[in-house]
Amino acid sequence: MSSPSKRREMDLMKLMMSDYKVEMVNDGMQEFYVEFNGPKESPYQGGVWRIRVELPDAYPYKSPSIGFINRIYHPNVDEMSGSVCLDVINQTWSPMFDLVNVFEVFLPQLLLYPNPSDPLNGEAAALMMRDRATYDLRVKEYCEKYAKPEDVGAKMEEKTSDEELSGDDDDYGSDDEQVAGKADP
Repeated sequence: MSSPSKRREMDLMKLMMSDYKVEMVNDGMQEFYVEFNGPKESPYQGGVWRIRVELPDAYPYKSPSIGFINRIYHPNVDEMSGSVCLDVINQTWSPMFDLVNVFEVFLPQLLLYPNPSDPLNGEAAALMMRDRATYDLRVKEYCEKYAKPEDVGAKMEEKTSDEELSGDDDDYGSDDEQVAGKADP
């Protein structure tokens, strides 16, 4: 690889050629949305999330920022901002990883094996530790309410970049347009 920009382009093309729906923001390759399905045999199965990805200038030497746009009930995802607490992405990122790894390995692992001892959503962490069956039920309720395939598909196709950037979509019920749906830097 001769430069981070060539690597970014190659990783993005690899992601687009995989089974993921990718929607670019503006003309650059640094910000885009990916449609992500919940892992099979988990309470997230059947849910579909829109994930915002921002690639830093130093990608792949610096990790991408990842955030859920539609709501998800998970100890390691901030319910209001969608920010993800994921060590592999945030702290142990390596240039050996690529964008496909994020969607085929890291995010499924996050959903399959939540870490309630390092929560961004304290309520979800406490419920998971106290009553796993009720936690799983709450996850499924959120999937039904906020992560239906037709909802994400409509957003992927109908919204323009200007609408997304202006914060008109109030998925999180927040009045703070700057916070809703922003990825963790």
